[in-house]
Formats: sequence, C-alpha cells, structure tokens
Amino acid sequence: MEYPQEKVLPQGYGNGSKREQVEAMFDHIAPTYDRLNHTMALGIDRRWRSKAINSLKPYAPKRILDVATGTGDFALLSCRQLQPDELTGIDISEGMMAIARQKAASAGLADQIRFKREDCTSLSFADATFDAVTVAFGIRNFEQLDKALAEMCRVLKPGGHLVILELSVPERFPMRQLYHFYSRTFIPAVGRLISHDNSAYTYLPASIRAFPQGEVMQASLRRAGFSQVRFRRLTFGVCTLYIAEK
Repeated sequence: MEYPQEKVLPQGYGNGSKREQVEAMFDHIAPTYDRLNHTMALGIDRRWRSKAINSLKPYAPKRILDVATGTGDFALLSCRQLQPDELTGIDISEGMMAIARQKAASAGLADQIRFKREDCTSLSFADATFDAVTVAFGIRNFEQLDKALAEMCRVLKPGGHLVILELSVPERFPMRQLYHFYSRTFIPAVGRLISHDNSAYTYLPASIRAFPQGEVMQASLRRAGFSQVRFRRLTFGVCTLYIAEK
C-alpha cells in the first residue's frame, strides 16, 4: 500500500529517493536537532517518551531495538528505565548517531547501547531477535511504511511488543485549528531561526499531516503481522502512542 507521507519530501536535499533526501536533511540539522525539538514541543515530548517506555515495563524486555533512534534520547531513557541486557539504536543518519554516541558515553551507557546504521526496510538482524522494538518520532519519515513494519515484525520474538510514538493532527475543535496555526507558522519560523534551514521545518509539519493516523495506522500494523493493536492519543491528539504485539 502507498501512503501520502511517502511522497512528502524535504526540499533542497538533492533529487534522490526519499530515504536519501531525509538522510541528508538529518545529517544537516543534527547539531541543532535536540534544542529545536524540545523548544517546539515545549518540553512535553519528555512526558510522551516516559509514557511509551512505561507501556513496556510490564514485559521487562531484555533485548530492545530502537528504530530511527536519531540523537538517542529515547534509547538512553529506555536503557535507564527498562534496564535491558542489550539495546541497539539504528538510523540512516550518521550525523544524528554521532551525537547519540556522545550522549551514551557521557551518561556512562556506551557499553550497554550500540548504534548502527541500518535501513529499516531491510534490517540485517535475524528473525525473532528482539523482545521489543520502539520508534519515537521517526516513522513518518519512512519511504516504504508497510515494508518497514513487516521488517520490525520479523525481527521481534513471538509475544514481543512494538511501541510507536508519532506526532499527529488533533481531530477536535479548537485544538485542530490551533495546531494548524502552530504547525504552519510557529514551527517553520523557529526552525529557520535556530537551525538556519529553510526547508527541514516546513517538511516536518507536512509529513505529520500526511502520515496515516489512528485507525488507519492500526490497520497497517495488523496487515504487517501484529495483533492486539491499540493506540492512545496524547495531549489532545498532538501525539499518538501505538502499542502492538507479535
């Protein structure tokens, strides 16, 4: 199945595939990414991450794969709170993971977390390798969503869990109207100011609007082989937490 978000591309990063353009964009904005994220989310993103990680605590996963790990915030928090035996963070952007490795070293977690460049549509890991797979704020950037979901299902052990956090568009008045103003005006303006990038933070809200939400995403997860799929809208629908079981 083809999704609208697969055709949303960042401007000014070449004429290659979406994966190649997204990789170039994140390599470019990596140095300012964390500051921008926390500024634009007003710090609420930390609470969302904690909710996602808390959803995995009852299952005590020992081997975790963090997909689209970026600068490693979610991976580090998962390692501290879930204390797995092994956590692997993967991304296509070496620029983002260079920062993640520095954070892990500073936190004394370099021996527990490893970061590896991987394409989520063609993972190098064997079947049934991980107890849990997580994706925080990166799944909307995937070039082939169905293929990536199927790969994440493949590398999960039977009974393992997938947890996805993704930004979403509120459905109800007045949050929907407020969100449209915020995403079309505030995000691009702050993005340009801090990152000096004219396109990355125009791409961000466009990719959120195009990404399948709620029941549509729930159906996609079921098609990929997951069961017990449920979702929860957070902060009036600005973010959505998906949980699924293999």
